[in-house]
Amino acid sequence: MINPWILAFRPKTLPAAIAPVVIGTAMAKGQGVQDYPVAAVALFAAICIQIATNLANDYFDFKKGADTPERLGPVRVTSAGLISPHEVRNAMVLIFGLAVIASIFLVYHAGWAIALIGVISILSGIFYTAGPRPLGYVGLGELFVFIFFGPVAVAGTYYVQSLEMNTAVIVAGIGPGLLSVAILAVNNLRDRLTDQKVRKNTLAVRFGRTFAIYEYFWAVISAGLVPVLVYAITKEQPWSLLACSVLYMAIPVFKTVAVESDGPSLNAALASTGQLLLVYSVLYSIGWVIH
Repeated sequence: MINPWILAFRPKTLPAAIAPVVIGTAMAKGQGVQDYPVAAVALFAAICIQIATNLANDYFDFKKGADTPERLGPVRVTSAGLISPHEVRNAMVLIFGLAVIASIFLVYHAGWAIALIGVISILSGIFYTAGPRPLGYVGLGELFVFIFFGPVAVAGTYYVQSLEMNTAVIVAGIGPGLLSVAILAVNNLRDRLTDQKVRKNTLAVRFGRTFAIYEYFWAVISAGLVPVLVYAITKEQPWSLLACSVLYMAIPVFKTVAVESDGPSLNAALASTGQLLLVYSVLYSIGWVIH
């Protein structure tokens, strides 16, 4: 049996945290301003925020009664009774605390702008499912995911190493941001009917199954074209266009999302989308540092 804490951490979601740090670091290396120890701290902070957000979702969804036995997604440890609510809450606080410690180092190194990013990222992770009007319950989940797992994460990673910013880095962040939106879109498509019953008004609940499918397609296809836009801006690192190949790799996932509605199939599509994000970030990064 899988350790309940591994289930709680949801490792299949971690590419959303890892990918933008990889891309930001590769772009810093392409400019000769990389700082690997700082990048490692940024990666640690990003992973901690992702895991703690997952724990917050598990805990607060349980408190709100959103995780019912009808849910089609992977096991939620709190509602399944695998880990007690107070243990999940305490782990959430501890891991957010580790993210704060890592962020303090980054603030010391790169300045107070990073403090603002860290505070907003942590608060957004908590209030994604906490509070009277959680982001995920009012249809703002995609916006949060796009911003903080896309341009902010890539640009922030680049900035803490280089202490400078440029347009290409911000635009490059759109790619992982959109693929993270795609992960959320298939998640919300899978949970649409059960979310509707508990008034968790995701975009899939508000606008229906067809909208969620088109949202997924749009997010993946747009992400696959972002390297073309970056190349048009910079006229540099043409090998980064290798990342566009994820569009071909995504074809089987498109078919699953368009046709299937059962939990196991959509769970597999969610995992495959996470893999697409990781492959995208690796191909883009390799392409960016090749000269």
